[in-house]
Amino acid sequence: MLTDQQLAESVRSALAGKGTVREVKMFGGLGFMLNGNLVVAASKRGLLARIGKDRQREALARAGARPMVMRGRTMDGYIYVDPPALTARAVQAWLRLAVAFVQTLPPKKPGAKRARAKGKRK
Repeated sequence: MLTDQQLAESVRSALAGKGTVREVKMFGGLGFMLNGNLVVAASKRGLLARIGKDRQREALARAGARPMVMRGRTMDGYIYVDPPALTARAVQAWLRLAVAFVQTLPPKKPGAKRARAKGKRK
């Protein structure tokens, strides 16, 4: 099992040379953006990986994986990997899966945020 610092270092090395990587504090840890898209987040709670809806069932069958639930809602395409299942080798495997998905997404421009519609929803 890796500490949260070791986990972040392992993610950094796995993302080296994959594209433009930016680190952002989020989810109580450190989020790693690849070409402007979240690929993983590392924290003391484990690894949050963006693997896409098509690979979710396969990912959840792996040791230590569980669905990402936020405010009672399951977030499709994202999974958490619990710390006991995170070895250096496991992190590399999760990053391969997450990077493969995120590289299918169009790059986001720096500073681009979703515009929120003002007013009430109907």
